[in-house]
Amino acid sequence: MSTPLEDAMDTLIKIFHHYSGKEGDRYKLSKGELKELFASKLTNFLSGQKDPLLVDKIMEDLDSNKDNEVDFNEFVILVAALIVACNDFFEKQLKKEGF
Repeated sequence: MSTPLEDAMDTLIKIFHHYSGKEGDRYKLSKGELKELFASKLTNFLSGQKDPLLVDKIMEDLDSNKDNEVDFNEFVILVAALIVACNDFFEKQLKKEGF
């Protein structure tokens, strides 16, 4: 039986590979695949965004080797950054509430 953290890691790997490889390298996300992943799996994140170039900007920031694709390592950096931002938000909320 796996732990919740192991399940989370497995989920991230499966989600990445579900979307990667439809275009180009099967182990990387193209811009279109990244947009599809965001639209399907990060709907709340995108719903408040008004910038039509947001995914382009994220892609440019993530694509550290400038191959116009996001590999798994680059994807994990995005997920980690989002988790840190969410944690910071929740900590600020708890502090406001006196916890």
